[in-house]
Amino acid sequence: MTYRLIKEFTFDAAHNLVNYKGKCEHLHGHTYRLQVTVEGEKSEETGMVCDFGDLKQLVQTHVIEKLDHAYLNDIVPLSTAENLAAWIAKVLDAPLKEKNLRLVRLVLWETPGSAVELLLS
Repeated sequence: MTYRLIKEFTFDAAHNLVNYKGKCEHLHGHTYRLQVTVEGEKSEETGMVCDFGDLKQLVQTHVIEKLDHAYLNDIVPLSTAENLAAWIAKVLDAPLKEKNLRLVRLVLWETPGSAVELLLS
């Protein structure tokens, strides 16, 4: 059997959209909401795929600490929601594999009503 674990995070960050004409070309900020879905096999010994606390720490260390209260254009020059989601997926790939987990879905809300979904399965 394969199980999927889902964990959500929030972070605040600023950016501006380059090569774009409109109000978002100017510096502004968002409170982002990130949902990470991983897949893995349940351990017979622990009865878990992964401890939620371990998953939280992994995402916190590799993503949230880098993005929270940052100017996103310094990290992802074309800092659209799509490009941020792709960057997050790339950053999480190796650390998740070390835990025998695979990222299968990532949702990044830029505003409460606007999100990008990245499916990796």
